[in-house]
Amino acid sequence: MPDISLTSLVLLCLAAAAAGWIDAVVGGGGLLLLPALLLGLPQASAAHVLGTNKAIAIVGTSGAAITYVRKAPVPVKTAVRIGLAALLGSMGGAFFAAGISSDVLRPVIMVVLLAVAAFVLLRPGFGTASGGVASRSVTRTRTITAILLVGGGIGFYDGLFGPGTGTFLVLALTAVLHLDLLTASATAKIVNVCTNGGALAMFAYQGTVLWKLAALLAVFNLAGGMLGARMALRKGSEFVRGVLLTVVLTLVAKLAFDQWSG
Repeated sequence: MPDISLTSLVLLCLAAAAAGWIDAVVGGGGLLLLPALLLGLPQASAAHVLGTNKAIAIVGTSGAAITYVRKAPVPVKTAVRIGLAALLGSMGGAFFAAGISSDVLRPVIMVVLLAVAAFVLLRPGFGTASGGVASRSVTRTRTITAILLVGGGIGFYDGLFGPGTGTFLVLALTAVLHLDLLTASATAKIVNVCTNGGALAMFAYQGTVLWKLAALLAVFNLAGGMLGARMALRKGSEFVRGVLLTVVLTLVAKLAFDQWSG
């Protein structure tokens, strides 16, 4: 366990739970957890922050995926195919992440946060439709596109940086495979487990995971993820939009202050 104050540890536990909840409902829990780790572990390298984030996130994502598969219609075969490509892509991204510094990581995360905030603001219906667009027949070309673009491309991004991956997966799966929002979210969780697993394997191999801290925060992330999945299945995710926007904009402001005041 790194040297960290009790206050910071409590805040990280709360951030892990909230991240698991947000990730399960609309994706993008890393938008909260990764910046929180950067703020709570200022002395840690970017690689250690990224590796620890993956060790935490895979637990919550797995819990949410299991909850969804039990309750929602999920194209498991397609999800696994995309997931395998995502696993390889995330391992490649994690390999290159070892050379990234926190000074580079913070601005990148701020750009991603602002992009997601702009999208949510410009698309008021995002994540709120009940049932969404009905799934249509999917051609072989679209399936291959999903494997390469959604799996390999977003998987590489997840291993390299990570924040917003769940949201990007939901958007891409909806656009490419014509899945409704709930099915896309459920499918994204299976793919996200694979991306987290591939990246975590590489980070573990490189020795950049703070395992004791990750184990503690993973418990809270799991609880948040399973609760979020149940809430999404029961009453949709309209209530999350305001929370997500508030969190995103607050984190952008804090990261910007730390970046330029330092």
